[in-house]
Amino acid sequence: MKVDNIYVPEVFFTNNCLTGENVVKSTRLLGDLDGVFQDKDAFEQMDRDQIIYQVSSFLPVVENTPGGLFMGITLLYPGKVGQEFFMTKGHFHTNSNRAEFYWGVEGEGMLILMDEQRNVWAERMFPGSLHYIPGKVAHRVANIGYQKLVFSACWPSDAGHDYATIAAEGFARSLMDVNGVPTLL
Repeated sequence: MKVDNIYVPEVFFTNNCLTGENVVKSTRLLGDLDGVFQDKDAFEQMDRDQIIYQVSSFLPVVENTPGGLFMGITLLYPGKVGQEFFMTKGHFHTNSNRAEFYWGVEGEGMLILMDEQRNVWAERMFPGSLHYIPGKVAHRVANIGYQKLVFSACWPSDAGHDYATIAAEGFARSLMDVNGVPTLL
């Protein structure tokens, strides 16, 4: 839409989702996360068509635009594969020195981070929490609660997503439910 010769995109944040112009939506099913979870037997017995998370991303510029920004909202459902919490695939950025912000909107989760030396740590996510993810740090999010976890992100349009490294090597530690306590093992 144009207002006084200024282009104003019609993008809306409603029901924990972005809608409107230049919004791309994706859904990750359990089957898309083959190889992510440690308990292979538990994974094999679950419904591969179960929705684990949904992402809506506002991409107002062409990918790789210098100085451009993207914004997204993820809805991650509660659940576990064995004792491991439902989580996102996780990635490094293709342009590895690019940073990113995450912030909690609803629910409770853990942002799991891993540097290039495979050191792993986690930060608790909750409504209003803000997380800076430096460049050269892989990241994924786990839902540790009993309700949906909603978080938002903002990243450079030239960051890219390197899922292949995580698919091949995984994270050095996993977030497990140990007697009701989320624990990195």
